[in-house]
Amino acid sequence: MTGSARPLTDLSRCRILLSNDDGIGAQGLAVLERIARTLSDDVWVVAPTLEQSGAGHSLTLHMPLRPVQIGDRRYTVSGTPTDCVMVAINHIMKDHPPDLVLSGINMGANLGEDVHYSGTVAAALEGALLGVPAIALSQVFADVAKIPWDTAMKFGPDLIRRICTAGWPANVVININFPDRGPDAVSGTIAAEQGKHKIGDDLVLRADPRGRAYLWIGPRRKADASAEGTDLKATDDGYISVTPLNVDLTHGPTMKTLRDVLRV
Repeated sequence: MTGSARPLTDLSRCRILLSNDDGIGAQGLAVLERIARTLSDDVWVVAPTLEQSGAGHSLTLHMPLRPVQIGDRRYTVSGTPTDCVMVAINHIMKDHPPDLVLSGINMGANLGEDVHYSGTVAAALEGALLGVPAIALSQVFADVAKIPWDTAMKFGPDLIRRICTAGWPANVVININFPDRGPDAVSGTIAAEQGKHKIGDDLVLRADPRGRAYLWIGPRRKADASAEGTDLKATDDGYISVTPLNVDLTHGPTMKTLRDVLRV
């Protein structure tokens, strides 16, 4: 496939790197590790020491990073998800880099504009920037006491195999969101476009115990799940959404317009 990452037709022969933004102790990472071990025996985990939700594609530039081995092929890094993947590929695994990066499973959706803030997606993006095919995975939920992790566990292994067998362009990451439904209630799997539900529009002004004002970033804008073909609509209807995200943010039509305008 010209201009594409090499399809991974036999994941049992692949080295898989896992990371996330919820931290090394996250339940979603444990689920992802169980999924990965159904695919390959060569699974490595390099995850943040502490939760890094909302870290986006940030790097730690003004503090040292401290990778700590906590088990066989298992490490924590005192930094962001991006730091973790960079340290894993360029340091911990530099003599034998991974064939695939899996990031997640995030406790919560990464739909619509979430992808710009998401540390889960950022870890996958860093993998792609370093030349490794990468997939981000997230679990939608409404009740923290009833997160349907079994849905990802049931559908994740086969879905990852199918996507990896097909392959995708080297400058693309795959973003998967599992719906807030148990395995038996899932409607299917669908390729979906990125929807819209911006976070942070509602800044809440409060006062601390000493009377000093502070701001708290409020909930997401109410999601418009009515737009056909979007990841929001897909998961709202009970589908697993699969969205290809382009690493190159250049907008082609505007580039053409600018070249015409700026031509001397």
